[in-house]
Amino acid sequence: MSAAFGAHEARTAADTISRRLGGISPEIAIVLGSGLGGLADQLDLVARIPFKEIPGFPSATVVGHAGAVLVGRLEGKPVVALAGRFHVYEGHDVRLAAFPARVVHALGARTLIVSNAAGGLNRLWQPGDLMLIRDHINLTFRNPLMGAVEAGDDRFPDMSEPYDAELAALARVVAAEQGLVLREGVYVGIVGPSYETPAEVRMLSQLGADAVGMSTVAEVIVARAIGLRVLGISCITNLASGLSNNPITHEEVLQTTARAAERFQRLIRGVVKKLDARR
Repeated sequence: MSAAFGAHEARTAADTISRRLGGISPEIAIVLGSGLGGLADQLDLVARIPFKEIPGFPSATVVGHAGAVLVGRLEGKPVVALAGRFHVYEGHDVRLAAFPARVVHALGARTLIVSNAAGGLNRLWQPGDLMLIRDHINLTFRNPLMGAVEAGDDRFPDMSEPYDAELAALARVVAAEQGLVLREGVYVGIVGPSYETPAEVRMLSQLGADAVGMSTVAEVIVARAIGLRVLGISCITNLASGLSNNPITHEEVLQTTARAAERFQRLIRGVVKKLDARR
């Protein structure tokens, strides 16, 4: 029996999207995290499809997530962008959290760029910094590949390089050309929705994490199982609990991503411009 958010359902969702695209076939997929959806405004837009009109997609509920699939051209290349995502803390199945990766793959994308807002664990960094995700730690204690193997999936996907080394090198080149500071580190995914306690922050730092958030890892696990190359960028929105005297709020997250939006957009546009998405 197939999963509720498996390959067959992804094909159905992709077919629904494709009927609105006028023949365009996206090569690159971009997931826009909390407050980072402004990049969608820079697309030469072909179609904007609300999540609720796509089979298997619920409406987005989190502030800062527009809840739509957008297809168009960015730097002349066909791109599909997800303005928002589904989180386990909303009560969703972890397989739904990863389902968009299956859908964009069914649409034809072979490169996935994931972004997120994250709390900073590295004491040397500042809110507003951009971090290249070099690796991640899955502390959600959930895996979207549990259950029957989906058609086309690797049963035991290799996770020695979850984030593509060539894409990371390309992001470094673009950042250097643009004069952008691009941090690098390890992202740790937790379920949420509560922010971390100071004791938990100390634990996560001891585990080797540089940033913490409530998304991304499920998408990347599925992406690797189906053969998508992945580039990950975090926007460090706040110092994690215990590293500053300020309380953490979602409003602060959105305000910081708004300040970092121009640099984030320039970085992603630069990567897309140089990217050979057909590999």
